[in-house]
Amino acid sequence: MTNAIIYCRVSTEKDAQETSLKRQAEELQYFANQYNFNVFKTIQEKQSGYEIEREGVFEMLESFQNGQADTLLVQDETRLGRGNTKIALLHQLNRLGISIYTLSHNGELHLSEGDSMVLQIVSIVEEYQRKLHNAKIRRGMKKAVSNGYNPAKNLSNQHLATGRERKEFPIEEVVRLKGNKLTFQEIASVLRGMGYDVSKATVHRRYQEYQTLEKLQDED
Repeated sequence: MTNAIIYCRVSTEKDAQETSLKRQAEELQYFANQYNFNVFKTIQEKQSGYEIEREGVFEMLESFQNGQADTLLVQDETRLGRGNTKIALLHQLNRLGISIYTLSHNGELHLSEGDSMVLQIVSIVEEYQRKLHNAKIRRGMKKAVSNGYNPAKNLSNQHLATGRERKEFPIEEVVRLKGNKLTFQEIASVLRGMGYDVSKATVHRRYQEYQTLEKLQDED
C-alpha cells in the first residue's frame, strides 16, 4: 500500500486560519481514501510559503528520506511553498522520487512548462556546482599536502573511514546552517531531509576539513 504524508499550511497565526487548516486536512484525508493511500502522518503549520526553514518541511523531508512514505498530498502546489522556495522543495522531492498529488489537479501534480524548465536548469547547475566544488577541494587538498599537511594527523577518527566511499554533500549548506547556530546533529538531519545520507560525525569531520583548507588557502 502507498504510504502518504498530508501537508497543510496557512500563512498566518490568525485564529481564523485554524478552520482552513482543518478543512485542508479533512479534504486531503478524503482524497487519500479515494486513492486507497495509507496516511502515514498529517503535518500542519502556520508559516509563510516563502520561508523554507519550516519545522513541518524538515519533518516531511526526513520522513521521506527514511522511507516511511513515498507520496505527498497537498491542496495545491502553493501550500508547499511559493517563489524560489516552491522550486527548491519540488527539486528535493523530485530527487527523492516522491509522487505529489494535489486537490487542485484532482490527481498527480503536473508542473507548468515554466516550472519544469526551471527545475531542469536547477538540476544542471547543481551538478556543475558539485563538480566545481569537488575539483576545488581536490586542488586545495593536493596543494595542502604538497605543503606538508597530513589529514591523518588533523582529523580525529580518520582511521574509522578507511576503505569507505567518501560521501558527497553540499559543504556550503553545512557552513550556512552552522552560521545559523544549528548543531551538527540538526545539520545532519536537514541534509538527510535533502536526500544526503550522512551522519553527525561525517558532517562534523567534513566541516573541520573545510575550515582547515580555508585556513591554509588564506595563509597562501
